[in-house]
Amino acid sequence: MKFITTAIDYPNGKPHIGHAYEKIIADVLTRYERLKGEEAYYLTGVDQHGQKMVKTAEVEGVNVATLTKRNTKRFIKLWEKLDVKYDGWAETTDDRHKTCVQNILTELEAKGSLYKKSYDGFYSVRQEQYLTDRDRNEAGEFGPEWGDVEEREEENWYFKLSEHAEWLKSTVEKDDLKIIPEFRKNEVLNAIERAGETDLCISRPKERMSWGIPLPFDPDFVTYVWFDALINYISFAGYKKPESSDLPDFDTLWPADLQIIGKDILVPAHAIYWPCMLHAMGFEAAKMPTLLVHGFWNIRGDKMSKSLGNIVDPDELADKFGPDTVRYYLCRDIHSGKDSDFDIERLVMIFNTELANDLGNLLNRSINLLKGACASTVASTDTSEEEDIALRESLAKSTAAYRAAMENCEISVALQAINDHVTHCNGYLERSQPWTMKKDESLLPRVGEILSHTAESCAHLAVLLSPILPAAAAKIYGQLSKPGFAELNLDDLKWGLLEAGHLTGKPKPVFPRIQVEKPE
Repeated sequence: MKFITTAIDYPNGKPHIGHAYEKIIADVLTRYERLKGEEAYYLTGVDQHGQKMVKTAEVEGVNVATLTKRNTKRFIKLWEKLDVKYDGWAETTDDRHKTCVQNILTELEAKGSLYKKSYDGFYSVRQEQYLTDRDRNEAGEFGPEWGDVEEREEENWYFKLSEHAEWLKSTVEKDDLKIIPEFRKNEVLNAIERAGETDLCISRPKERMSWGIPLPFDPDFVTYVWFDALINYISFAGYKKPESSDLPDFDTLWPADLQIIGKDILVPAHAIYWPCMLHAMGFEAAKMPTLLVHGFWNIRGDKMSKSLGNIVDPDELADKFGPDTVRYYLCRDIHSGKDSDFDIERLVMIFNTELANDLGNLLNRSINLLKGACASTVASTDTSEEEDIALRESLAKSTAAYRAAMENCEISVALQAINDHVTHCNGYLERSQPWTMKKDESLLPRVGEILSHTAESCAHLAVLLSPILPAAAAKIYGQLSKPGFAELNLDDLKWGLLEAGHLTGKPKPVFPRIQVEKPE
């Protein structure tokens, strides 16, 4: 069983394009595993506790629980709109999660992994963490990335993070805690040096922040949001679940094959806190997850932020351009682990060029010409023409490149492999000109062979495209009039999916061009 999970979102507002990107790529990679014939489980959800939720509720004049439920529904509706299909949904206010967190805290306290002390220092309200002098900039100040910083003196509970620093360094160096892409590994190793010098505050006094999970051994405190939220990866995967629970079997799922996170929460949360927490619970190096770290979507090089007013709303995008357009653009225009600029003009251009003009045109030509010249009947594609052989080789090459890219979680590269074969097919048609050949009745058998090659290619391409654009792939299957395509896996992709004599269906544009109104 392949276990894929994403960082759970903080529902303190609307979902943004970064949220949508992360959920879509997790959905795509889960569907890809199933396309390989593997069982897969996709877990995502929302991180509902924390001081920011309380402050927003106060500003809006609503109960924090009401705010949480309302905003959580907003996220769920968007994932439905974008055709994101998850198997497990995590909410940190769920009683099953609370019980798991409290059981872990009880065990760690009994082991001596937690201790209580008083601390006087600076606290970032935005990041909900205490800061040290290492967090100051060159001017000796706490930069704007920390938001409001307050000086506080209070008693709290701490996790002995420093005890696990040497183990963590060895685990990362040996790739037992694997980090994708590889260039992020040094960033983590550098951060571990700092982890060895300090422990992690894991509580907040209930008198100033009650919206959290109470410590079972000291009810005057609630659990720090990261020590709560990170545990969702195992609590909703069935870690130490009661026998009557409907949660999955933990040993079947864990360790996570992919934990998909943004680069901003790699260090310290996912590459420092989380593995050290797991190790303290008794998980050895072989049971560490694999972290897939993605970059940011920026606007003209600037990070999206509310203060700059440049947040892109994926809900509005889906309403305007359709879910397929959003899914395709977000998968196509960013390389794994790197940042990318969101550009609405590129979104339109890429969709119109690669889908409407190239793939859509290939499909329409193939089915339309088969209908007009060959009564929609597929001919034999077991031919020895040089052009035909080259087309079949192109498909084999593109399929292999697609598989290699997807195995490396490089979805944009996999889409390029699909586009390479589409380009070859369109060139094949341009060189052959079956629309001209069909005027000579003696050439109709050859016309049928040519069009059957491109129709067969469309069948394969639809299967390859299905993890990224499942709805569009289903439409292509329907137009090829071939039932059972949705049940195919990658190993079924042998030449001859459309047998000689098969009748294709009625053509209808799968990717209608996006028409953008020009300003007057």
